[in-house]
Amino acid sequence: MPTPMTPEAIRRAPKVLLHDHLDGGLRPQTVIELADTIGYPELPTTNPEALGAWFRDAADSGSLVRYLETFAHTCGVMQSEQALVRVAAEAAEDLAADGVVYAEVRYAPELFLPSGLSLEQVVEAVQEGFRLGERNTGNKIRIGTLLCAMRQNEGWLRIAELAVRYRDAGVVGFDIAGPEAGFPPTRGLDAFEYLRQQNAHFTIHAGEAFGLPSIWEAIQHCGTDRLGHGVRIVDDITQDADGSVHIGRLAGFVRDKRIPLEMCPSSNVQTGAAKSIAEHPIGLLTDLRFRVTVNTDNRLMSGCTMSSEFAALHEAFGYGWTDLQWFTVNAMKSAFIGFDERLALINEVIKPGYAELMA
Repeated sequence: MPTPMTPEAIRRAPKVLLHDHLDGGLRPQTVIELADTIGYPELPTTNPEALGAWFRDAADSGSLVRYLETFAHTCGVMQSEQALVRVAAEAAEDLAADGVVYAEVRYAPELFLPSGLSLEQVVEAVQEGFRLGERNTGNKIRIGTLLCAMRQNEGWLRIAELAVRYRDAGVVGFDIAGPEAGFPPTRGLDAFEYLRQQNAHFTIHAGEAFGLPSIWEAIQHCGTDRLGHGVRIVDDITQDADGSVHIGRLAGFVRDKRIPLEMCPSSNVQTGAAKSIAEHPIGLLTDLRFRVTVNTDNRLMSGCTMSSEFAALHEAFGYGWTDLQWFTVNAMKSAFIGFDERLALINEVIKPGYAELMA
């Protein structure tokens, strides 16, 4: 008989995470301790449980703009090399404890410059932290890094160049993050052209707070490898009263090209991109066999883990071990590391792990 799908069993299942923000996954106790070290006075409370609840409540507003405001506190305490090393190491440890075997964690280096660090110092500190965290877990997890440019700011090209410069040191790709509305991805075509010329990987936040035009630009103008969230691709799909489904040209292109969707169910509910987990487009998109992946986005703000996201999908849609393996293999196929490395993780870690749970 298959292993019952309990929280502990789901935690044991091997998982792959492609969309997780470093500054959105701090431990509340770490935020408090780092704030105390530098004399940061802005925290709403210094009680760890209350602080964790504050982050979740502040983010649970139905507004992406309000959701993003919570990052002022996490970024505010991550302004030194020591803090960046610690946060990155703890991220690797926390993800490994949740059964994640491969993760791509992203952050915007420019957010950690106000206290005098250089871009290079930021990247090297984070990479040091990830390597430390991997070692602390007995190398049960591998972390790849995505460097983000903030779409409301200038200078996307310099971050793209930074990602290429450090790609042999664990930086596996590039992203743009921040508010979608008013800041289309085509603002940085020079950055995306440079990345393509350098044979570099990139993903783009698109189709979360803005609709189909954001997705279309990310794919057809910028040439993105993956879509960060991509929830609004469902706007190009219609269903008749009899249940028949009609897939529009853009949605059909995304499905036919197997463009991965980095879906983050709990976060999407918080920001208003979906009304509830049960009504999240992930159900329809999974039924239609888009390249769906499941992700956390911001573990602190959403109060979630990969295991809790899987558990929520199991409860809402009845997904079993076969479905969770499908999401996981989708993510591993879509990762920005080499083919041989992806194949090894699928065949030597992921499939055996699920086979044990399904036996």
